[in-house]
Amino acid sequence: MNTYYFNGWELNGGLLMIMAFLALIGLGANVRLFTKCNMPGWAAAIPGYNVVLAMRIVGRPSSHALFFLIPGFNLYFFLKTTIELAQSFGKKTNLDFLLAAVFNVFYVLNLSLAYQEEYVGPVYGRKDKDIAHGSSLRHA
Repeated sequence: MNTYYFNGWELNGGLLMIMAFLALIGLGANVRLFTKCNMPGWAAAIPGYNVVLAMRIVGRPSSHALFFLIPGFNLYFFLKTTIELAQSFGKKTNLDFLLAAVFNVFYVLNLSLAYQEEYVGPVYGRKDKDIAHGSSLRHA
């Protein structure tokens, strides 16, 4: 039996299978989410480029993808862009933001697979009152 160690933690076969399963769910969710936002679905499988497209989905400049390379700040920035992703789909409640941050893979899966969830457009740079009142550009 093979046992793997990562930073002193033992990773057995069951844990590795769970991690691989979650990674596949996340990849599939991102492919569907990208196509829902009129982006190429294949781009979700390209590391780095998928982050650039995710920045475009929420309306941030592509260069903001580099913020994920800054240790410590990347966790804050991940949470911020996760909330912006939820807002890009018209989600405005604190519960939505909490679910998006804690259960990210499954929240993105829900956004991508639910027919009633519709991409309403990028939110970065818009005023808070515009987001709160729902005035946004709808994308076909």
